[in-house]
Amino acid sequence: MAQVYTTDHSASVLRTHSWRTVTNSAPYLIPHLKPGMQVLDVGCGPGSITISIAQQIPTGHVTGVEYVSDPLDGARELAKANGVSNVTFQEGDIHALPFQDNTFDVVHAHQVLQHIADPIQALREMRRVVKEGGIVACRESAELSWYPENPGIAIWRQITETMQRAKGGSPHPGRMIHVWARDAGFEHSKIKKSAGAWCFGSDEERAYWGGSMQARAMSSGFAKSAVGEGFAQKDDLEIIAAGWKDFVENQNAWFGLLHGEILCWK
Repeated sequence: MAQVYTTDHSASVLRTHSWRTVTNSAPYLIPHLKPGMQVLDVGCGPGSITISIAQQIPTGHVTGVEYVSDPLDGARELAKANGVSNVTFQEGDIHALPFQDNTFDVVHAHQVLQHIADPIQALREMRRVVKEGGIVACRESAELSWYPENPGIAIWRQITETMQRAKGGSPHPGRMIHVWARDAGFEHSKIKKSAGAWCFGSDEERAYWGGSMQARAMSSGFAKSAVGEGFAQKDDLEIIAAGWKDFVENQNAWFGLLHGEILCWK
């Protein structure tokens, strides 16, 4: 199955992803994590969420899966550095997961369905490998907002969403992932919907988020694809980078992301 991810696993991208933990990116799942559980984290990237889930269930085990090997050595090193041994990482395609039916207590994905060719098939696979009575948990962005007006950030949003649609992805589908879950076979009564948010407003938060996005505009798979495939000019990337720089330096600046979340019981 073709992948439609619009960037890569370069250092600037992994910096953005490595900030994520189960606490700041999947708090809706934490009450459902129990001792001894077997958990699958699909689209694990650098493994920061995967490892933090493993820390929640020290007597259980978490398997992180990514469709390419690029970030997995770093994920293993991160686990080792944090003294987390109840986690493993391997390659695998979310459209055809390399596991038997009814294997895991929880199957989790964070900001993955928007980047793949067939999110309904992915949810079918996540449902297949979770045990009867187990949970499939997904979180996807639904909307973006920022202050003040910023031409660079506006161009960034337009280009990224255009690229994603052109490649077969689904920009910010958090508002409708529960519909995908129904189409994948989950019963309406067994789908719990909720919402969460990220907010970057403090000096430290703006430096992390805006600095990462500035670097991604100039040196990542997004930058190469945007220009190489005709979605943007080099000047556009420079405007985007300048916009994120302005965001970092403006003490009044604020950036928020609304996320849609689902917990689906098999």
